[in-house]
Amino acid sequence: MAEFKHRDSTGSAFWDERFAQSFMPWDRAGIPAALKQFVAQAPTPLTTLIPGCGLGHEVALLAAAGWDVTAIDFSPAAVAAARQNLGPLAEHVVEADFFAFQPPRALDLIYERAFLCALPPAMHEAIVARWAALLPAGALLAGYFFFDKTRSGPPFGIEPERLKGLLEPNFECIEDSEVGDSIAVFAGRERWQVWRRLPG
Repeated sequence: MAEFKHRDSTGSAFWDERFAQSFMPWDRAGIPAALKQFVAQAPTPLTTLIPGCGLGHEVALLAAAGWDVTAIDFSPAAVAAARQNLGPLAEHVVEADFFAFQPPRALDLIYERAFLCALPPAMHEAIVARWAALLPAGALLAGYFFFDKTRSGPPFGIEPERLKGLLEPNFECIEDSEVGDSIAVFAGRERWQVWRRLPG
């Protein structure tokens, strides 16, 4: 049974400890269906950032499609695990703090997968503000959003109206659908959504 000393998910030590013990109940060990469909339907490759990438499974899909993808994590153990998992694609993984990272090129997409819900609700405003700062008008925020009323975690849930209220000053929702292949920790409580960055 895994035992942990660190309980604050805002610190890298929390995640280092869990990756070191291979305790990753949020990891689906594969690529979810909605992302595969999104990539297949995209008219052009998108320059993509994946914050809090974990093992980085999605990097392989995006790179194979010709997308310029950078995956970041602030946990050295997570970065090491992702690089090992990705093998020849390891160079796409960067150890970095999402709130300080500056992409080398303008982004077309930020892919959200268990990053928002990994951090406590007190961080939600800062995360959304950073999304807005990193994405130019017309760029997309797409991924999986964990909707739940509980405030304990991770994963930390957010209520739909709360997410909408945070995003709508700078984003418009252009796609919202049920998820049929969730892993147990998210089952019945997540949706695939695509938000487009508004001008201004």
